[in-house]
Parts: sequence; C-alpha cells; structure tokens
Amino acid sequence: MQELYADIILPIAVKGRFTYSVPADLVDFAKPGVKALVQLGNRKIYSGIICRVHDEKPDLENIRQLIRITDPEPVVNEIQLKFWSWISNYYMCSEGEVMNAAMPSAFLPEGITSSPVAERYRPREESFLELAKSFSDEELNGLLDKLKKAPAQAAILNSYLFHSGYTAGSGIVPLRKSLLLKESGSASAIMSLIGKGILATVSLRVGRLKEYPGEAESLRELSSRQAEVFQSIRSLFEEKDIVLLHGITSSGKTEIYIHLIEEQLRRGKQVLYMLPEIALTAQIILRLQKHFGTVTGVYHSRFTDQEKVEIWNKVADKDPSSGYRLILGVRSSVFLPFSDLSLVIVDEEHDGSYKQHDPAPRYNARDSAVMLAALHKAKILLGSASPSLESYSNAAMGKYGLAVLRERYGQIRLPEIIVANTREAYRKKLMVSHFTPELLSAIDTALARDEQIILFQNRRGFSPYIECPECGWIPVCTQCAVNLTYHKSINRMVCHYCGYSEEVSRKCGSCGSPGLATKGFGTEKIEDEIRILFPSARIARMDHDTTRSRNAFTRIIRAFEEHETDILIGTQMISKGLDFENLTVVGILNADNLLNYPDFRAHERSFQLLEQVSGRAGRRRKQGRVIIQTSDPAHRIIRLVLRHDYEGMYKMQAADRLSFGYPPFYRMIKISLRHRDRAELNRFADILGSDLRKQFGKGILGPEFPVISKIQLWYIKTILIKISKDKPLARVKEIIAGSVERLEKQKGTAALRIAVDVDPY
Repeated sequence: MQELYADIILPIAVKGRFTYSVPADLVDFAKPGVKALVQLGNRKIYSGIICRVHDEKPDLENIRQLIRITDPEPVVNEIQLKFWSWISNYYMCSEGEVMNAAMPSAFLPEGITSSPVAERYRPREESFLELAKSFSDEELNGLLDKLKKAPAQAAILNSYLFHSGYTAGSGIVPLRKSLLLKESGSASAIMSLIGKGILATVSLRVGRLKEYPGEAESLRELSSRQAEVFQSIRSLFEEKDIVLLHGITSSGKTEIYIHLIEEQLRRGKQVLYMLPEIALTAQIILRLQKHFGTVTGVYHSRFTDQEKVEIWNKVADKDPSSGYRLILGVRSSVFLPFSDLSLVIVDEEHDGSYKQHDPAPRYNARDSAVMLAALHKAKILLGSASPSLESYSNAAMGKYGLAVLRERYGQIRLPEIIVANTREAYRKKLMVSHFTPELLSAIDTALARDEQIILFQNRRGFSPYIECPECGWIPVCTQCAVNLTYHKSINRMVCHYCGYSEEVSRKCGSCGSPGLATKGFGTEKIEDEIRILFPSARIARMDHDTTRSRNAFTRIIRAFEEHETDILIGTQMISKGLDFENLTVVGILNADNLLNYPDFRAHERSFQLLEQVSGRAGRRRKQGRVIIQTSDPAHRIIRLVLRHDYEGMYKMQAADRLSFGYPPFYRMIKISLRHRDRAELNRFADILGSDLRKQFGKGILGPEFPVISKIQLWYIKTILIKISKDKPLARVKEIIAGSVERLEKQKGTAALRIAVDVDPY
C-alpha cells in the first residue's frame, strides 16, 4: 500500500505547513478539514487541521506519524482552508496565526507536554425527568388516587403531565428537573416519585445558546424610495458582485438589508450580516430575530469559548430546522464555517473597528469579506452613511456598483446642526465647566419636553492627565510612553495601553508641590458634572469602563430605549447605528481632538464620526438638534458636516491623498519593530530601513518613533512603505519578506520583534 502524507496547519506563528505520515489505521479518516493530533519537537503535542493528503514523500530524514485523528468529521471546510491561505498570503502572516484567530480556542488545545490531549469543549448536560414507563389512562388515574395522601408528589406528577402533554400511548417527553422543582419546591417529593418507579431521571445534552422564543413577524413594506433602491441593488447585482449602498443616517438601510436577507433565506441560502461593534448587535439582533426567528445566530467576542463552539457547529449544520442560516457578527464572523453563503452585508463599512491590529493576522474584515464572498460566489453589499474613501473610489471607478439613498425614512428632516464656538465662550466667560450656553440650553429644553440626550466625548476616564501647576510635572506610565489617565470612580491613575495603575499622587513627583490639578476631561468627568448641573436627570455612561461585563451593552441600551435614562454619555461606541425614538439632542463636546489627530485619515474619520453621531438625533417624528463644540468653527470639515456634504469631503480628501501618495491611490504596508533596548532598536531599524530604501527609494517613510513610542517596556519604531497601484503587490511583499528575513539573520535579533501590517488603518 502506498504511503500517504498529511500537510497540517498548527496553531503557531511559524510560516509553512508541517508534513506527517499517515498510519495505515488512519488512512480512511485522514482528509482535509479534520483535526489531528501530532507531536512537534521533543515533547509538545498539538491539535492541528489537515489541509492536504498526498503521496509526495517530503525530503526529510525523519518523518513523524500522526498520533491520532481526534474527530473523524471535518470541522473546517474546503472554502475555509482556501480563505485561510488567502489571509495568510495577503496579510503576510502564518496560516497558524490565521487558524488561531479563526477557530474557537476550545477546539484546539495549545501545545502541551503529554498525551492524549483533552478537548476543552464539553457539551452541557442537564437533568431531566420523564415517566419511568408508558402508563395507560387507567394506570395514571390509579397513581393519582394513591398519591392523594402525598399532595406534593401528586402536584409534581400533575405538573409533569400538564407540561409534557402526555396522553396514554403517546411518546414520553422529558422535562427539565429544574422546572418541576421550581413549581413544587420539593426535591424530596421528586425523589419519592423516582423511588416508586413513577418518574425517572435522565441526563440530556442541552445547548448554551439562547433562542428567540417569539413567532417570526412579516416584513414591513418598504417606502417608495426604499423600494427603488432595493430594486437598484438587485439590478446592480446582476452585473457586479459588490455594491456600495450610500444611505444617509436614518434612511432605512436596515430595512433594505432585511428584504435582501429574506430573498436569500427563502432560497435556502446562508447570509452573513456584519457590524463593527458588539454594542450594535443588541438592538439589531432583536429586530432580525423578529423577522427570521431561530435561524438567526450572533457571533462576537463576548461569547465564551464553549458557546463559540456551539455557534460554529450551528453554522456548519446544513439542516435548516436546526442550523443557523443568518449570522449577525463582528469581524471574526468571516471565519465561520459557511457552506452555502450567498450574501454578505457589511454595515458601517467605513468603520476602523473592522481592522485587526494585534495580534496577527492583521486583517481588515471588510476587505476579507469581499474575498470570502468571491470564494462562495456570493454577492456582497457594503453599507454606510459616510463610506470609506477606498470603497467610494471603487464605486466611482465602476469597480463596485453604487446605490444612493439620500432621504430619511418617513421624510424626517436631518438634524439642525449648531456649531458652538468654545474659544469665544471661554473669552466671554460663558462656559459652564466644559459646556457652552448652546449645549446647556438644548439639554434644558429637551429635558423639559421629556426627550433624551446623548453627549459624545471620545475619551474615557475622568481626566486625561494630572499636572503640577508649579513645574509642569505629569505622572506617566512606568511601562509605556503615555500619561496616566485619572479615573475618579476608583481613585487611581491608569494606563489605557498596558493596564498599569497606581494611586493618585498627592504631591508632585518632581518639585514636591501638593497642588496637582486635573487637565482635560473624559466621559467620567462629564458624567460627574452633568449630575451636578441636572440633578433630577437620569444619567448613564457607556464606555470601555462601564461595559466590561458581558451584558452591559444590552443593559445600558435597553434602559435608554425604555426611557429609564434621560442622558447617555459615551465614547464612539454610542455613535454607530443605534436607533432611539425619543432622542432629540446630541452634544459633541470636543470636536477639536478628532480634527487635530496626527494621521492622514484624521479628516475623513472626523467627518464620518461627526456624521454618525449627528445621525442619532431626531430619527422619528421630531427634528433633532446637534451641538458641535469646537474652537475652530471655520474648519473645513466642520463646514462640510454642516451641509452633510459627503461628496465634498470625498473630493477634497481624494485630491489631498493623490497629491501626497496615500490610499486609495497608493497601497501601504507598515513594518513595526519592537525591542526593549532603545539603542538596539535604532540600530536594527536603520538596517532594515536602509535595505528597503534600496528597493523602494522615496516610497519609504521612516524608520521613526510613532506617537506612542513605548508600550509595555517595548520601544517601537515604524517604517511605512507606499506602493503605487501599478506595482505588483505580490512582488512587493516578496521583497519586504526578504528584507525582514535578512535582518532576522543578523546577530542579536533574538530579542527583536517585527510585525508587518498590510493596509494599515
């Protein structure tokens, strides 16, 4: 018999696949997509995925055998393996790193030093009660008569018969023991019925996932304009695989998505609906479940590993009565085991949260979803009120189809935008803390009308830093090159990069002065001051600090929806896609720190964020009001936001990007080097920079220290490579990989860390 070999992907950051021979007793089970147990090195055991089985003997002296196949059924399908390979090649990382990001960790125990490897996924089991045998009506009546002297036991038996719907001759239905125990409150009575041979205990596997209990609702009728856009998208899909839907805030994009989803589900297909933030899923999942019921699943990082495995299995399940046909997920949902995907919707496609920064793979889920759809021969719809320049440029060039929805649903007017000049207000001494008269007046009016308010400040904590007024000393992180942020609620100064914290300084660490002062303001300080200014208002805060617990997003949003909260204060997580009926006032407290961020995308992102936040106001019967506080009311982005002029922003930014060689007209790759020794980092960065400059000339920027030049005791330097569109990207990556490999062969690079980020965002 000809010997077979298996190429295996292991969950480690080493490029390439590992080849093992297949023992004769495993030949029938070794196939692409199955999990296999292998040894790597002298002692470590890994669970990997077979990606290819062949008869090509590798040129190796010692070829180890597979230890065993841990599951005869594939957990990864052929399209997923192709997708992993594309991610690995495009984003310049190992397939093992892709595998780690793609699969729930409970599937893949990490390398250990003994065998066999225990699976970390364990199905949940629960105790159920059922009739010990099939009783006739006469027998049941006799049992109930005998139990008259034991009313607790009779009540449990009656409860079982009622809930199970048991009739003589019908099948025996198990009921949760906890249900009957809750109704009776008597564990001893249940044990007595078991002892008498009337009831029996069985242990059954149950799912961890909550299912929507209600009946599915029919679809809402589209407005005439929505219907036109819906038909336009369908027509565009006949010619294009990718369509961009540019629909202003509150125009009803979600309802169009729902009608498109309905079409595909009726055909028995699968749909992936992507969102950038977990916060958005809480509202939209209820809306989708109302229409599509139990075929709808959700996937994001707040699920446990055990729950992720169950979601994975339900996506892989091809039975429409038990599997998921519609998945609502964040960026990692692109890795789920779809087998019949026909439509991908990427909502808020412009959002930076779709980009994974660390660790590898540093993929953009929007762009990866385009490839995923292509592999499935599916269509993809990108939706946004303020599309990314990359997507809009592709639509302008005809690469993507373009559908435009310029009016709000129900003819609701766009919010009135008021620009409040903080510089003038400070000069005239009209500011109350961090609030202009315009904003305070708007809040007052809204509260008097029993309306709701959102206040946006894209910085959490109480104060960005504490400063000595005598000498200017500022407490900084011991591990990162950043100021410590003051959090009043825990009375500590915290680093938002590494988590280091320390007690609040009572005196200056330089001159010893006791009079330290807080500088700037974050969401926590805004909450504090709003409570003082509006003591009768019900106030909540939504930021990273208040949403650490699993259900915090849902709880905060639901309270606002049900008008248990009057004023919601938050960071950018409150800016995206949320729909509140009674919200009429949005306050943007400091537009300046958005506009002045040192990044080539700063103006694009500022426009998008200001448009998104503004779009939360006045989404029903009343026109909303948005107050933008800024010291520069004449700023060109502010003027464009006032007119909701996306096309103007696009033309202005496109001209700048073309002039200076930035996306979407040039590609970019960023290389980050990290070392704990600053001098060594400088030396290695210069070597790499010099090598790359020989190849790319003026297309190289750096090496230079980024704004945050040290994180967790690692000094950082970056090199940015600009690549014109006429250069083959694959060849560029080969050159970069070669330069990195040459550097890594230099003496002393063992402590150097290099990360390559393709299409940094």
